[in-house]
Amino acid sequence: MTQPRILVARAIFPDIAQRLRQHFDVEVNTDDVVWTPAELAARAADKQGVLTTGSERIDAALLAAAPQLRIAANMAVGYNNFDVDAMAAAGVQGTNTPDVLTETTADFGFALLMATARRMAESEHFLRAGLWKKWSYDMFAGGEVHGSTLGIIGMGRIGQGIARRGAHGFGMKVVYHNRSRLSAALEAECKATYVGKEELLATADHVVLVVPYSAASHHTIGAAELALMKPTATLINIARGGIVDDAALAAALREGRIAAAGLDVFEGEPSVHPDLLTVPNVVLTPHIASATVATRRAMATLAADNLIAFFDGRGPLTPVNTPTAQAAAMRALAR
Repeated sequence: MTQPRILVARAIFPDIAQRLRQHFDVEVNTDDVVWTPAELAARAADKQGVLTTGSERIDAALLAAAPQLRIAANMAVGYNNFDVDAMAAAGVQGTNTPDVLTETTADFGFALLMATARRMAESEHFLRAGLWKKWSYDMFAGGEVHGSTLGIIGMGRIGQGIARRGAHGFGMKVVYHNRSRLSAALEAECKATYVGKEELLATADHVVLVVPYSAASHHTIGAAELALMKPTATLINIARGGIVDDAALAAALREGRIAAAGLDVFEGEPSVHPDLLTVPNVVLTPHIASATVATRRAMATLAADNLIAFFDGRGPLTPVNTPTAQAAAMRALAR
């Protein structure tokens, strides 16, 4: 029987690619270039499965160009690069990689909070430029972390992990806002109190964003929301680009309307809004919150497991949509 043809759209760990080859006819983007939509469509045209990252958009145009495609396995917990409705209507399964990156990403979110509050990047640039000549009482004096108020917008697994770190490790008062309130047991575990978004922004010393991106969450933090925050507050975004209006944030930072920001994600990344590159009170990292070797391996492994389970007939392990049965059957016949 002919093996399903699989496209791995970005470079992955060689041994995981080799594991896929035990089950499939595999094409891997070993050069790790980011293909244009047209290039991706051309590569996917004769494939039954594709392993994607956040760089690859799976939408109606791609689906039309790849009539045999049956599954797209995202190597990420977020899947805003998937048009899940178009995929479901076309009979294409989507999967993601939840859970395996929760603790690593929460670690990084808290590290970014601390680096931002304590002005680590700004002070390192100062030192490297040879400007450190003496100690002074107010040199790079930042904000307190322990005992401060931590506000979390988006209280899923990662948000809960950050809450536990803050409450249990640093004695922080934790408030959160979410689409739905957590159970009383989870609130107690995280030592977290549910509040409205406006109250959170007005009272938190450190605001951390961990919401998934969608049209509804676009610019969750814009000029109006930044105006509600304390001038001593920090804003941390480890969610997705587009959650924050980066231009409005740069203006607020430059004008001292909030103290500092830490950003791991950006609108239009890998491009960064030029105004963010000219303000000193922001820590910028290139979307690396899940970047430990163990976690990235776990993400790639789960994406591969989803492909293998799907084509073995066991069904996807971590689905993000429910394809239309008739359309899925038609796709299966397209080989």
